[in-house]
Amino acid sequence: MNRFKTSKYKNCIPKIPKKEGWIADIGGVSTSSSGDNIKCGRSRIVYNTDSPGVLGITSLEEKGEKRTFSRLHCHSDVVTDFAFSPFDDNLLTTGSADQTVKLWHVSGDAGDLTATLTAKGGHVKALQFHPSADALLVSAAGKSAQVWDLSRNIALAALDDHGDLVQGICWSHDGVLIGTSAKDKRIRIFDVRKSPGAVQDAQGHDNNKDSRVVWTNSNNHLLTSGFNQVRERELLLWDLRNFSRPVTSFSLDASSGLLIPLYDVDTGLLILAAQGEGTLYCMEVGTETPALAQLSQCVTEQQSRGLALAPKLCLDVMGSEVLRLLQLTDRFIIPISYTVPRKQAAQEFSSELFPDTAGYTAALSSQSWWAGEDKQVQKVSLNPARRSPPTCLPCKEKVTNHPEPNIASPEPSDGSVVSSPSSSVTSPSSGIVSSTSQRSLQSILGPSSRLRHTQGVVLHRDNHITNLKGVSQSTPGESDGFCANQQRLAVPLAVAGGQVAVMELSQPGRLPDTLPTVQNSVPVTDLTWDPFNPHRLVTGGEDGRIRVWEIPRDGIKVTLTEPQIVLAAHNERIYTVRFHPCASDILVSSSYDLTLRVWNLKTEKNVFTLQGHEDQIFSLAWSPDGKYLATCCKDQRIRIYEPRVSNQAQQEGAGPEGARGARILWVCDGKYLLVSGFDSRSERQLTLHSTQDLSQGPIATVSIDVSPSTLIPYYDPDTGLLLLTGKGDTRVFLYEVIAESPYFLECNSFVCNDPHKGFQYLRKVDCAVSDVEILRAIRLCNNSAEPVAFRVPRVKKEFFQDDVFPPSRVTWEAALTAEEWLSGKDKQQQSINLCPEGMIPVSQAPKEAPTKKYVPSSVYLQEKTDEQKKEELLNAMVAKLGNRDDPLPQDAFEGVDEDEWVST
Repeated sequence: MNRFKTSKYKNCIPKIPKKEGWIADIGGVSTSSSGDNIKCGRSRIVYNTDSPGVLGITSLEEKGEKRTFSRLHCHSDVVTDFAFSPFDDNLLTTGSADQTVKLWHVSGDAGDLTATLTAKGGHVKALQFHPSADALLVSAAGKSAQVWDLSRNIALAALDDHGDLVQGICWSHDGVLIGTSAKDKRIRIFDVRKSPGAVQDAQGHDNNKDSRVVWTNSNNHLLTSGFNQVRERELLLWDLRNFSRPVTSFSLDASSGLLIPLYDVDTGLLILAAQGEGTLYCMEVGTETPALAQLSQCVTEQQSRGLALAPKLCLDVMGSEVLRLLQLTDRFIIPISYTVPRKQAAQEFSSELFPDTAGYTAALSSQSWWAGEDKQVQKVSLNPARRSPPTCLPCKEKVTNHPEPNIASPEPSDGSVVSSPSSSVTSPSSGIVSSTSQRSLQSILGPSSRLRHTQGVVLHRDNHITNLKGVSQSTPGESDGFCANQQRLAVPLAVAGGQVAVMELSQPGRLPDTLPTVQNSVPVTDLTWDPFNPHRLVTGGEDGRIRVWEIPRDGIKVTLTEPQIVLAAHNERIYTVRFHPCASDILVSSSYDLTLRVWNLKTEKNVFTLQGHEDQIFSLAWSPDGKYLATCCKDQRIRIYEPRVSNQAQQEGAGPEGARGARILWVCDGKYLLVSGFDSRSERQLTLHSTQDLSQGPIATVSIDVSPSTLIPYYDPDTGLLLLTGKGDTRVFLYEVIAESPYFLECNSFVCNDPHKGFQYLRKVDCAVSDVEILRAIRLCNNSAEPVAFRVPRVKKEFFQDDVFPPSRVTWEAALTAEEWLSGKDKQQQSINLCPEGMIPVSQAPKEAPTKKYVPSSVYLQEKTDEQKKEELLNAMVAKLGNRDDPLPQDAFEGVDEDEWVST
């Protein structure tokens, strides 16, 4: 499921109990409804009977030898759907073909009617409670859907923007959006508090037979089930950030049964079955790397009439039961457990299999939600040692009360630091102790970076793409040479026709000898991925044309020869193409004709042409907010443009003296411009320029080394880390850039065994944050592509290192449309917290009581001459200086005893 990590649930298997474990004597079961026909609350099971409008009720928990059943006469026609409130286990809502929605208070063996609501448009198709607001319900009926406030028994909104009967409806898990599928083959997204109409819609399944919609554990992804054009049952996974077509699809079979999808938001597992069939599918839905993977398939003894999932707090977690499915058949309810086999002790809780789940307390009222408030239900642990016994118990299972652990004061970890409080200061964020003598020595040597011990590690060979043949060696120096995003790698090849190989990062291994490619017909001079559409590749060519390619979502299977868009961009060859960092469909290109042109790809128009360059344009870069463009030119000048204001540079200053090439980018939130180039002696150097006044020249300069290739810089705005390497180099230089003198703090370099073509860096969400991995890159070699992880060694890795993982910008989502940016608006993407679920930030970690370390009295009594003291001080300074050139990872953890380090 994940590009670099094996699924935890790949061995998930169903276990069907023997017949004595089935729930029998349930009476006849209705087959006239196309709904799930069975629902499970915390204490009760409700199911459709063979009498129209009558539901059967039985207890989820077994009581004695004899199970009791009761019947609820609720409607004059067949019950089409029903649901328990997630916050009140006694509140049941039912919908029927008689066009009414009813509310019931269920207690014991009886049910009392509390309200009747008239559905608008026809018979009720589907019902669902809001995931976090109390007494809030959405219903689908006919060609419409309605949102109800059950506390006042009124309709808050109507979703009438459907061309045909609504077939499926679902709340997003944050409770903001509603997704629907309809018989008109359209998938729609609604935000009812902002607009009664759909905010997004797309062409769904090709066949108008019954379809369903469920939201995944990502609020950006939606899953639909239905039928394709040849009447095969299929699943489609959608991304709201690019809703024009599904991200991926999965075809099951050609059976005619209507699929019932049951999705578990905590694990990402999906159960599929159909009425009248005995086959159960278990799948896993991936959203970080969008994918649908089948884990298991089993055929049951009985045919399904309905399906439901038991609540998570009812599972046998100590037996590694990750899901419990209730299969409704003609005469039985069969509990089927999905478990993950474990070799560990039976009483050990597998925390990696059981993330915290939503609790039973509503986060807000229906009125608060309607007023615009959004809150999530507080999550609870599934660990029996950290929660009270559940109200629903597995059959014949004894619940043992475990003592509540003292989570406020955990035991010291292996990396705990012990030192004297009188001679050291502890950093609350990292747990590193710096002694007084070390701080004095640092004041002599100057400041050092907190990231100075960052280590680059090439990941295991199983993650490499190998047998990559014919990589182009002739891409211009202004180009990075290749490009990558979270899904794919695009590499120009040294063959005729401007061919570009596009490889799926999710499919590592040996490539075939011949690859389907993207054929540009002319040599490619630069290429880039659309940051907001991982399937759109843009190339610039020797003929001055820009070609926009739409890569199929399942990858290239045949050679592509026809681009989606061709722009006659320039009269001369193109140097660089770059997308706007915040606005969709905005692209800038530079050319040998000495102009910059800004394009609106949506209208395929050139909206701005920037002039003023007197020689070759080496590099260009958008400011972080996308308001300005900076360029570095062979005429030894750097310039800043504001494209929407003027086609001439607003500022101009002195650039690198060397004419071999240069790169430019914005650092420190746009306060400075960093230029990587050559001095007059052809030595590679870095210069830093204030964006407030370029005329004053560089405020800092660092010389690197002598080499013919231009250093290509990458800047991480979260940590301030700068990484530089050139084509054909074997070394990556690392610096931390700070907004005050000395501006550049040198860190460990990453050295490779063989030369590379360059590096491309992935998103922060693609990093293994729990391993303190601050960056992940793809390293292109002569015949392979290798993932490289950059990690900061830390002692307390059980905590989230929030000092190196601040909130990170969602750079893969557009903050503006092209029209909004062109009209003068500026907006940056929101930030997200990278803290993995369940991890405690190290800044909030309990502080450990320092233990005084006693030094033998013989040390104090020993007399030393002045010469001995001078020699010891000199040796310490020399050793410290030497470590700065070739530091050890242990140096990051000052104050740790030698015997605490484990040899490797």
